[in-house]
Parts: sequence; structure tokens; C-alpha cells
Amino acid sequence: MTTYIRRIEVKRDDIPSYKHYPFSLPTIKELETLAFHPNVTYIVGENGMGKSTLLEAIAIAVGFNPEGGTLNFSFSTEDSHSDLHEYLRPVRGADRPKDGFFLRAESFYNVASEINKLDRESSLGVPIIESYGGTSLHEQSHGEAFFATFTHRFGGKGLYILDEPEAALSPFRQLSMLSRIHELVQGGSQFIIATHSPILMAYPEATLYNLTENGIEETTLEETSHFSLMKQFVNDKDRLLHHLFHEEQ
Repeated sequence: MTTYIRRIEVKRDDIPSYKHYPFSLPTIKELETLAFHPNVTYIVGENGMGKSTLLEAIAIAVGFNPEGGTLNFSFSTEDSHSDLHEYLRPVRGADRPKDGFFLRAESFYNVASEINKLDRESSLGVPIIESYGGTSLHEQSHGEAFFATFTHRFGGKGLYILDEPEAALSPFRQLSMLSRIHELVQGGSQFIIATHSPILMAYPEATLYNLTENGIEETTLEETSHFSLMKQFVNDKDRLLHHLFHEEQ
């Protein structure tokens, strides 16, 4: 198994204060180090726990553009990221990835726009969009554009950091994505994924971190609230809905 990023360490002595965001988040306050599985690591938890903030900081710390894309992307639409990355120290493995991508649902539109811009400005070589399947990402649905990126741009032997990729994908496409992740893992890739999707969390033998008010704890798919709630809904939808609607009255 190839490990490109073994762990991140927090330079706690350099943090000036834990009173302000994002350092005031319980998950960041207690964090000292976070180890990554050679294949797939998940970061999960309820909204507001700091999943995307932490994932973003990890991505920037290892060299990605805050808004996403490959390691070669350096555009900026709006500086909205925190300075958490300045206090993270990546501990790398012996091998270096030959490919990489930071995919964020909320700023994928900006990545697609940057690709179009770069292709318009350059008449040299093969257009960038060819490595995404050849069709402008803006000329596809959000889900199709996401999936074209997974299918065509993720070339293998890479480090891939994904922030809520299920946002644009149907359950069927999520299963297809899980299959694609497996193909890439078998080809020597490493994934770090923040997600709410029990389907995407299902990769075998992955490391799964749950972010809570008490900090970060390692868990399993079956122990997450995402899985238990979905299981309850599938097994006894009527009872769950009755309880939900009754509480609202």
C-alpha cells in the first residue's frame, strides 16, 4: 500500500489563541495529530463541526489551491478560507503522488470556469478540458461534470481530497463513484473524503473519523448517526415519519 500523506500534525505551540474560529471549534481545540489510512480516510460529522474547514486546511497544507483543482491551479475567486493550514504540518510518505486533485462541491463551478479561461487564453498543446472528457464542465449537469472529473481526470497513483462529493450525485452515481475509488486505490491512490453519505463511507477497511462536540473520535460506518438514521428510515419509514411529524405539531 502506498501512503502519500501519513498524518498531519498541529503546531499547537504556534497557535496564538483558541478563542477565535476555527481554533475555537472543539475538533480543532483538542487536535494534535490525525493519521491517514493508505487507501481511504473519511471525515464525517454533523454540520458545524468543522469537516470542510479541516479538510480545506489539510488540502492547502499539502499544496492544493483553496478553491480546488490540481496542484497546478493557483486562481482565486474569493479568499474565504481560514488560516488553519498555517498551523498544520503534513508528514509525507516515502513516495510522491503522480497525480492529485482537491474537489469541493461548493467551488467546483469556479474550477470549471478556470479551465475554460485557461483554454481560451492558450493555443498551445492539448486543451485542459480534454483530460476531463473533452466536454466543457459548464455544458453538463453538476452531477455529470463531477462524474466526468472522477472518471477522466483522476488518473491514478494520486492523492485525492474530496469535500462532500455526494452533493451532486444520485445514489446510483455514488455507488459508481465508490467503484471508481476502488479502481484508483488498487492503482496506488490515496483518498481523504469529507462526506455525509453512508454509501460513500462504505469503503472496506477505511479509517473513519467522526467530528463531534467532544472532539474527533475514530469510529465505524455502522456506528455513525448517518448510517443508523438511514437504516431506520429504510426499515421503518412510516414510524419515523409519524414520529417526526408528530413532534412538529
